[in-house]
Amino acid sequence: MIKTLIVDDSSLVRSILKDFLESEGSFEIIGEAENGREGIEKAKRLVPDLITMDIEMPVMNGLDAIVEIRKFSSCGIVVISTHDTAKMAYDATVKGAHDFFAKDIFTSLMRKYQQEEVIKTLKQICIIKNKITTQQEKPKESDLKKRQIQAVVIASSTGGPMALCQLLAALAEDFPVPIMLVQHNTSGFDKGFVQWLDGYTKIKVLLAEEGTIPVRGKVYVAPTDKHMLVCSKGIIYGDGEPVHNQKPAADMLFKSASELYGESLISVVLTGMGNDGANGTRFVKNAGGITIAQDEVTSMIYGMPQAAVETGCIDIVLPLYSIADKLTELITKT
Repeated sequence: MIKTLIVDDSSLVRSILKDFLESEGSFEIIGEAENGREGIEKAKRLVPDLITMDIEMPVMNGLDAIVEIRKFSSCGIVVISTHDTAKMAYDATVKGAHDFFAKDIFTSLMRKYQQEEVIKTLKQICIIKNKITTQQEKPKESDLKKRQIQAVVIASSTGGPMALCQLLAALAEDFPVPIMLVQHNTSGFDKGFVQWLDGYTKIKVLLAEEGTIPVRGKVYVAPTDKHMLVCSKGIIYGDGEPVHNQKPAADMLFKSASELYGESLISVVLTGMGNDGANGTRFVKNAGGITIAQDEVTSMIYGMPQAAVETGCIDIVLPLYSIADKLTELITKT
């Protein structure tokens, strides 16, 4: 059973969430809290596997509570709030939440596929965060030959907004090559995500537009519900089926970029659930490019980086805080 703590100042909402989770059969509600401060105290005492967290509450709000809980717990935290703006969703992930859901989906009108998707996400977060992992030897950094890098591609999912914020904020405004990235987003949040991320970085962050030629000093973010690819004519959209249940899929971007840039490409796989980016890593490596994965310690969810590492095609495994410096080093190497 997944031990769950519900934190919300509304007794009605707590009741709705309790009924929703308990009816599925895998969740045990071990406590409820009316504000962030009480949520922190109960999280310390009850040691839940999962916390559902409201944002606007008396005494202490949910964002501040998440920050405090992250000081002593790596449990799953999912924000469920009426404040369903992109900015609020990404602010929550930067503070340490794994995911975000709008309260208004938890109604009697909730469709079966929505119920299944929410439950699946909650289970994945808890299983991944609480599983016992064996220590895995990291690939040693290869004696990479010198080459002229022309582009960087990045894959990220759960925990990605926080990771991308830290990585991109550490890059210079005149970063020498274009960056193209796929972040698995809730549909419709892409524009808000781009605006939010751009506010944290010196390098310019843009929502990728079809036909755009990627240029140095800019980050191009894939739109939701479209695969982003790149070719000699610039960025193009793909309307194919989801890959690994993802659209956009990093594998699609990595493959097309490897065909265009060859050994002049660097790929980076950051925190996230699933295995998107693993096959793409193979394409980049086979084309002669350089491949990087975030390490387990600094990954909120180690699923995607681990899948990439297990391909045997990763050149370098690094903590998140070292990736920006490594990119700069590799790109300025002569």
